Amino acid sequence: MDASANQDVKTIGNSALLNTRKVGLLCSRRCPGTIIVKTLDLALALRNSAATVIGGFQSSMERECLETLLRGKHPVIVCPARGIEGMRQPAAWKSAIAENSLLIASPFRAKQRRATAELAEERNRFVADLADEVIIAHASPGGKLERLCNDIIACGKPIRTLDDPANTHLLALGMRPLRVGDVTRLGKP
Repeated sequence: MDASANQDVKTIGNSALLNTRKVGLLCSRRCPGTIIVKTLDLALALRNSAATVIGGFQSSMERECLETLLRGKHPVIVCPARGIEGMRQPAAWKSAIAENSLLIASPFRAKQRRATAELAEERNRFVADLADEVIIAHASPGGKLERLCNDIIACGKPIRTLDDPANTHLLALGMRPLRVGDVTRLGKP
């Protein structure tokens, strides 16, 4: 699953974050209410962990997590599902870049200026490749993110999902359950 080794990665911000211990964070666009509450708690816990959080931060749940992470000085890598040359950055991103706590990274060419479902799927693989371990807050049963989970499990990379009845199908795949209290151990080698 190491497609990133063959990709030309474009970056804006603190590229030294690529050399840190990274926890990937992904979540389907739709998720149950119990997952929403646990994911918000997870974002708060991640903000206090030792790991750099990497993700696409495209789904509404992921965007909420990014806002929480950026309210602190937590290191974050944002991977848009498009090229980043000439990309407009929100004020919070500019501030975090100035403070060396944010990196924007993309494997996509400049001409890929709009996010598509295909680019989002490729971006999620890129995030999983770069991460040392992956957290899937929720993946819709039968969806693209669930298929990616199977690939991550097959390559032996550590992958966890929130411990919730809505994630029973992910636990059945072989993912380890994650409780928010366990997050303090993430990011440590």
